[in-house]
Amino acid sequence: MANDRTSKIEDALIQLVDELLPPVAGEDEESVEERRDEATDRARDFINSRGIGRGGAEVTEIREVINKRCLWSLDILAITNTENLLVLRQGYSSEDQIRLSNLVSRLVSKPVLSRKAEILDLFYQLSPIPEPTSHEASRSFSQRQRDRNSFSAERRNLRSRDGQASENVSVKGASARHERHRTAAKEHADSTRPDDGEGKATAQGEGPGIAPSEPTLLRDLPYMLQGVSSDSLSYSAESGITFSPLLPVPIISLLHSLAEPSLLYQKLSVFVKSHQDGSILQSLQAAIGREVQSYLGLVATLDGEIRRALTAIENDPSRSALGKTGVTLKRCVFWTREATMGLRLMSVIVEESHDKKGGQLISLVHGFSKSNGDPFVRAFAERLLSHITRPFYDMLRQWIYDGELSDPFLEFFVTEQSIDQPDPDSRNRTGGASVWEDKYSLDEALIPSVMRLDFAKKVFLIGKSLNFIRHGCADSDWVESYSKSKSTELHYGDTLYLESSIGAAYETTMAQLIQLMQSKFHLSTHLSALKRFLLLGQGDFIALLMESLSSSLDRPTNTLYRHNLTAQLEHAIRGSNAQYSPADVLRRLDARMLEASHGEVGWDAFTLEYKISPPLDVVVSAWGSKQYLKVFNFLWRVKRVEFALGSTWRRCTTGARGVLASFAARPGPQPQSPLAQQWKLARATIAEMIHFITQLQYYILFEVIEASWDSLQAAMRRPGCTLDDLIDAHATYLRAITHKGLLGGSSGKTETEGFLSQLHSILKTMLGYRDAVDGLYSLSVAELSAQSTSSPSGHSVEPTDPPSPPPLLQTPNSRPATEGGGVLGPLKQRLQSLAADFRARLNVLLGDLAHQPDVDMRFLGVVMNFNDVYEPARRKRRGAAVGVGKTPKGAG
Repeated sequence: MANDRTSKIEDALIQLVDELLPPVAGEDEESVEERRDEATDRARDFINSRGIGRGGAEVTEIREVINKRCLWSLDILAITNTENLLVLRQGYSSEDQIRLSNLVSRLVSKPVLSRKAEILDLFYQLSPIPEPTSHEASRSFSQRQRDRNSFSAERRNLRSRDGQASENVSVKGASARHERHRTAAKEHADSTRPDDGEGKATAQGEGPGIAPSEPTLLRDLPYMLQGVSSDSLSYSAESGITFSPLLPVPIISLLHSLAEPSLLYQKLSVFVKSHQDGSILQSLQAAIGREVQSYLGLVATLDGEIRRALTAIENDPSRSALGKTGVTLKRCVFWTREATMGLRLMSVIVEESHDKKGGQLISLVHGFSKSNGDPFVRAFAERLLSHITRPFYDMLRQWIYDGELSDPFLEFFVTEQSIDQPDPDSRNRTGGASVWEDKYSLDEALIPSVMRLDFAKKVFLIGKSLNFIRHGCADSDWVESYSKSKSTELHYGDTLYLESSIGAAYETTMAQLIQLMQSKFHLSTHLSALKRFLLLGQGDFIALLMESLSSSLDRPTNTLYRHNLTAQLEHAIRGSNAQYSPADVLRRLDARMLEASHGEVGWDAFTLEYKISPPLDVVVSAWGSKQYLKVFNFLWRVKRVEFALGSTWRRCTTGARGVLASFAARPGPQPQSPLAQQWKLARATIAEMIHFITQLQYYILFEVIEASWDSLQAAMRRPGCTLDDLIDAHATYLRAITHKGLLGGSSGKTETEGFLSQLHSILKTMLGYRDAVDGLYSLSVAELSAQSTSSPSGHSVEPTDPPSPPPLLQTPNSRPATEGGGVLGPLKQRLQSLAADFRARLNVLLGDLAHQPDVDMRFLGVVMNFNDVYEPARRKRRGAAVGVGKTPKGAG
């Protein structure tokens, strides 16, 4: 067992000698073998001369001595700036020595090794120490060998001491060797120093090839933290901070940590000194400038501590003096940790703020205060927000208390419409509508995250309402008094107070605006007037106006004059209950003619107009006026058809007791005359048309307009109603009328087949049938006159109407209507065709109404066809008009 161990040691020793023995150029194999044997014998003698370790205490002592020797070697390197003064054996550097110390620590911690003292002793003897100077090179080999083996005597002294005494002896022995090397280095430096200046630099430990000591680094640390170059640490804007490559890795790691705030400080200094556009961005710049000044104050405090520590070191040159002062690089890293985090956060904010402005900047900083889990980051962001938000809250205060926007850099979430770039949708809006709708707009992208969207909309309405009261309603006195009594400072942090202040301002402003619209400008009165006159709610006025205008509107449009229409309008007002309306309402009512095409009569171009002035045009906008005009024109056409059918019906009814009595149907088997048969069919068809027009008017005037009016009144009386609510309610009112009133809905086909187009076609057919019935009446009168003149008794019957038929119905020979080939045949065909066309179009309309989602529109179809006399049918394809213009099978 012993032989195996001896053999292993021998093999390991030979292998170690082969690896460490340097080659010599030009040496033969015999010389190499002889030199290898000599080195192996020396190593074997050295190993055999060592004793066996005596436990953990001796290992600890040896470890301390080795560590001190490594530190002594590093101090030797820091003495001189001469490259060839001290050369590490076998090319080792200071990093290698530190690595050797770390390996020693790892070796001591291994429990497997039992003879750790001998291994450490071997490491001590083989550790790389500086080569002796030229003075030491002249010493004999035996003297250098005694110097190398001086550790043996030190170890024997260490064994004879306890605890503190052992450490003092080892430090004293190491210090003796350290002093000898210092003396040698100083002698060599004196012999090679070119001048006094260079020697002074060498004595300070700043020469090339020498790593700066920690006191030197501490001395230059305040400069580095400000980005200023020093003797041991150089700074440049391009490459940053440059360290000496000879510094140990732990020191470089500490310097890297200390270099971060320096680089961040330089970057933030550039931002603070730059010119920024935007009040909130400038506020951010000022807040960062305050934090940078606080950082410089920390650097000044740190500089004072370092100076006191260096003074203490000069008074106490021992190595432990630096630790006693409490100022080290590691402690400086700890002292600057929070400042580094703050600088890092501000650097991130600056980088992300390049393409942001206003509320976006506030949201950026606010995100760190709400979504970051680090308490320091949240507190730091809150501190920044207290400064950054000041311009924002100043603009907010002016907006909600004065109604004025003070935002020269367009940072507030309320933007004012530029005069140079008007909104294309606002070209048709004038007066108060433009002030309310187009002057200001809400930019949701600029709403800061400290404010909710519904809260921002309230703020927007407050300022817009105040501005509208000042400029649109000409009530600036109330705005001034409100601002003086309610204005208060707003700032970040007090959310409850901010919400209560804005809530109170919202309620006060909205109540004042609605009160002005109702009491000063009489909004409800004008809306009621629009309903009475343009939506035909004033029945006696409409009936009288139509009766007085009927003779004039039958003429072509180019023969009508506005003053005649205005005179008839005033006559209708004086003759109806409309005369009791307010004077301001009657002054706004006017009659005019629309642009008409060639050949149109007055019925097609006549319209009523109700003039809306600011600020009422905010509610009744240009779009609303068009909708009122659209509804009036349709209802006026329906009324015209009703008036025409009513006139024809009255004429036929009175004529049945006079002129048409001879054509009345008689009981009995005797055959009926052709005119009597036609009058019977005509009366039935006119009754159908009157039923249709009556049900259509009832549906539009009561089921649609009155129901929508009730909804509008309820919305206007709702508590907390705002002007925007009034505008929306009025727009909903008009949309309900146009959609449910068959003016804006679609039956699922093309635009020309919509409800409005179908109704116009039906009304046109009804007017054509009325004209045909009038022709039939004239023909009957002519027939009666012919019979009277040819009577053998010589008695004639005086007709109530002209005896001759109308010119369009006269024949060249003026033959009686009952004769073949006379006028009755074509007239009969026309009446049948128009009646069939009316029923076919009505069937299609009823089929479309039956499939509508609105229950009121479906009910209209039920009322029109309550006895199932019609057969509703929907068109299956375009152009497949069932029976339109043709007589259905079995008709007649």
